[in-house]
Amino acid sequence: MSDISLWQPTAPLDNLRRRATLLADIRRFFSERQVLEMEVPILSRRATSDPHIDSITADCSGAPAFLATSPEFGLKRLLAAGMGDCYYLGKAFRNGEAGGRHNPEFTMLEWYRVGWDDHRLMIEVGEFLSWVLNISRVCSYSYRALFLKFVDIDPHRASLEELKAVVARVLELSFEPADRDECLDLLMSHHIEPNMDLSGERGITLVYDFPASQAALARVEHDELGAPVARRFEAYVAGMELANGYWELTDATEQQRRFEADQKYRVEHGKSVNPYEERLVEALAAGMPACAGVALGVDRLLMLACGAERIDEVIAFPIERA
Repeated sequence: MSDISLWQPTAPLDNLRRRATLLADIRRFFSERQVLEMEVPILSRRATSDPHIDSITADCSGAPAFLATSPEFGLKRLLAAGMGDCYYLGKAFRNGEAGGRHNPEFTMLEWYRVGWDDHRLMIEVGEFLSWVLNISRVCSYSYRALFLKFVDIDPHRASLEELKAVVARVLELSFEPADRDECLDLLMSHHIEPNMDLSGERGITLVYDFPASQAALARVEHDELGAPVARRFEAYVAGMELANGYWELTDATEQQRRFEADQKYRVEHGKSVNPYEERLVEALAAGMPACAGVALGVDRLLMLACGAERIDEVIAFPIERA
């Protein structure tokens, strides 16, 4: 007979009650700002092309389908159709993601503001997090400023050899990073993020102007020093990444190029290659309005609100008990 405790939720009931309150509060926040909640498919014939994220595959009517890794493509198609400011609050799925801060099925909040850029949306993200977490201190730093502060190097101009030397000096690794982005990601995740709260007091940290090579679906423009940067930002609290926002790419030709580059990367690295969302390219060509969007992990937000250390403390039935 199986252990009877496996039928029980892993999260304390008080945390699950807090989840219910948080979801209601999120909807109230956007209702007061006249941002409409939208539903988009979480089962699609298209998969993510992002080389660093894998879709979960399903069989639907004898043909492959994929669980959505985010609501982004559906929401952008609605924006192109003229919906205006909107958000999604619900489930998303990513294969192979499990651990203290990850579960393959998770709750995502994603919203879009028409006519806004990344900096204006950063302000609203700071307001939202301050309201939910009751934190008054919000600080913003460019990606360059953090690297200069913590490892004394300009991440936009440093050579691969210079970055490898910094990685070797700062981190103890059993391998050598393959390229610039791997060097930058290692320094960011293993050295800068854990030490990001410069004041020692818990606050909200917003990081903007990432390397152009990490643009994903964000615009690329030149910063005040002439370096090409991705117009995207991330939000952190207590060293935990909570949100990732973009001044959204609206160029259909460039979007097609990036999809094809993602597919090429997946082939070269032995990853599965699935149908990508060409309907997003069509939506951009039809005229998606200039906008900024951000995706936020609700489970991680709840972890901070509850003082939880692991995601299974705020999810009733993580994958091991689902």
